Amino acid sequence: MTTPTIKLTAEELKAELSGFCGTEAYHKFSVLFPKVVLTDGAKYLADSAGAYWLMDIIGSVYAAHPNRKQFWEDGFAVWTLKVEGSQGIVTADDGNDNVIYTQEIPYTDFPFPEMKLYTELGETTKDGLVMVIMLPRER
Repeated sequence: MTTPTIKLTAEELKAELSGFCGTEAYHKFSVLFPKVVLTDGAKYLADSAGAYWLMDIIGSVYAAHPNRKQFWEDGFAVWTLKVEGSQGIVTADDGNDNVIYTQEIPYTDFPFPEMKLYTELGETTKDGLVMVIMLPRER
């Protein structure tokens, strides 16, 4: 018997996400992006909002984008998802509002009109340098 999944409302999810500050662990989320990890809050968002697709977009940029070396060298980016209706746009900027990546999303049911995530270089003893996807409150 499987445990039923409880779907949170957008308000409930927003309240839950506001409780994350810092992280206790880094979580790998894809074998395709072993050097990109999630904090506890980013993992909770991906799990609760069905947003692993958003994490995959970020991971794919760090793994295969033609300018990926620059992304790693900069070591920090602000990722913003803006949703209007059922369409979205993902942008990354350097933290100073200089857009360095944009991708249109033809369909999404993401529960918020806007979500910001940060990426920053981190280190694990096992894997060395990793790019960490986090909620802004976890920085």
